[in-house]
Amino acid sequence: MKITEEDISCADRLSDIEELVAKCKRCTLYKTKTKDVTGVGASDAEVMFIGEAPGKEEDLQGEPFVGRAGQMLTELIESLGWGRKDVYIANVLKHRPPNNRDPLPEEAQMCWPFLKAQIKIIDPKLIVFLGRHAMSRFFPTMQISKVHGNAFRKEFNGKKQVFLALYHPAVAIYNSNMKETLETDFSRIPKILKKIEEENLKSKSKENKETKQTKLF
Repeated sequence: MKITEEDISCADRLSDIEELVAKCKRCTLYKTKTKDVTGVGASDAEVMFIGEAPGKEEDLQGEPFVGRAGQMLTELIESLGWGRKDVYIANVLKHRPPNNRDPLPEEAQMCWPFLKAQIKIIDPKLIVFLGRHAMSRFFPTMQISKVHGNAFRKEFNGKKQVFLALYHPAVAIYNSNMKETLETDFSRIPKILKKIEEENLKSKSKENKETKQTKLF
C-alpha cells in the first residue's frame, strides 16, 4: 500500500497516524525496523517535544526517548512537576536509521507529513526542539548554539506557533556544563507557557471588544 501525503493529512486521530506509519514504505527504513516509533503522550498536550530519530532502545521498545537520553528527558520533565503522560514526545523520523546514522534528507522529507499531522492533531501551545537536527526541519538556517533557550514564533499549520530550541539531552550525559545549560533552558518552559496564555487572553479580550464595537443590533 502506497501511503500518500493526502492520506496522512486526512488523519484526525493519533491512532490513525500510528496505523499509517505501520504500513508506510515511503522510504527504505521500514526494511530494517524492529518497531514503529510514532510518538507517545497526551493527545491534547500543551507541550510537544520533537527529537531527531529513534535509537536502538527506541526501535526495540517502540517508544521515543527511552534510552539514556530518554532517561535524562524524563528527569527534566519530572523536574517541572509533570510526567511523560502529560506531554507528547515524537521524532522527525518514525523508524531508526541503521547504526544510528544521521537521517538522510529524503528520509526526513518522507516522514515530514506524519510529523505535521501529529502537530495539527495535538495543537500544542509550545513545540520544543531537542537538538539541532529537529530544529533544522523547521528553521534550517538557525544555529542551536546561538538560539538555545530562546522561544520564537512562526506561522505553521495555519497558526502562529511558538517554538523553543534546546540541546539534545544526549549532550548532557557526558558534559556537566551542558547539563546545567539544558536544565536552565528547560526551566523556562512554564514561564513561556504562562506568557503564551497571557497573550492569548489579551488577544481574546481585544477580539471581544472589537466585536462589541462593530455589533449592529
